[in-house]
Amino acid sequence: MTTPHRLALRDLHIRLGDTPLVALDAEIGPGEVLTVMGPSGSGKSTLLACLAGFLAPEFAASGRILLDGRDLTPLPAERRGIGLLFQDPLLFPHLSVAGNLRFGLAGTGADKAARVEQALAHVGLAGFGERDPATLSGGQKARVALMRLLLSAPSAVLLDEPFSKLDTHLRQAMRRLVFEHLREAGLPSLLVTHDREDAEAAGGRVIELSPAGR
Repeated sequence: MTTPHRLALRDLHIRLGDTPLVALDAEIGPGEVLTVMGPSGSGKSTLLACLAGFLAPEFAASGRILLDGRDLTPLPAERRGIGLLFQDPLLFPHLSVAGNLRFGLAGTGADKAARVEQALAHVGLAGFGERDPATLSGGQKARVALMRLLLSAPSAVLLDEPFSKLDTHLRQAMRRLVFEHLREAGLPSLLVTHDREDAEAAGGRVIELSPAGR
């Protein structure tokens, strides 16, 4: 049974020196996607870095990040339980497709193998486990990256322009696949994008960031 999760950003403010970048107060429920849009330099990537736990020291943040009521603000990235999906799949080149999916997956060897094969079949890649990631198409790599994220069992997900490097047809297919799986898993997600079609496909609330300093 899927455990519902909830991500809350309480009076979150991020600054660079005396320049305010982000001011956000929002709650994201199970399976919901909050989309954050804005021009380059408006603080979208900085917001993701803050939520993930690797904000660069030149930035200052205040407020709280709560996941299921637990305050993540003082915790390092590896203890936050937040998964990341980037515009590049970032598959490990020295591992097979199955090896990539096993990364961070708990359980015994036999259990892992069964879960990996099931995950591949779920996204139309049955039998691809022993393939070298370099032999996959862009869309296949994106599907492997998505399943690797889900198998790591995060409690919330951050999406950083995940469809921007795909062609138009693949972009539409991956939007449907990603948002469907996030809803099924009951994961609160925050999407950063400059593409209005991404925001429409996500189907949730949209927040627009202003250019820095305005």
